[in-house]
Amino acid sequence: MTITGGCQCGAVRYVAEGDPHHNALCCCADCRKSAGATPVGWALFDEDKVTITGAPVSYNSSRDSIRQFCGTCGTGLFFYSASVFPGQVDIQSATFDDPDAVPPAVLIQTAEAPSWFETMHDLPKFARYPGATG
Repeated sequence: MTITGGCQCGAVRYVAEGDPHHNALCCCADCRKSAGATPVGWALFDEDKVTITGAPVSYNSSRDSIRQFCGTCGTGLFFYSASVFPGQVDIQSATFDDPDAVPPAVLIQTAEAPSWFETMHDLPKFARYPGATG
């Protein structure tokens, strides 16, 4: 499997080879704060199977956790942690060129999800937000 993707403005791109070790939706407080969303999708790849072009900016979010994002458009991209995922990189799956490439298989860190998360399926659904253009 080959996954390609990148940030919104195109300044940072990547190619990930092979099957991911996991594909999860995370509800932890760190992910929510860094992405401004709940949940955040992640696919974990071996670091040596991911080629990055461009220069993502790094932020030490907690202990040995490094989050990387595009310094131009702000898109969150990568998560590294030597203690949690040694030799691996978690890639935010919303940045895949093909959003269906690796569907999530598990919800994690649900103990930290906001209380409304369990009732999301009851919300109205719109194929496109009314009045939206483009």
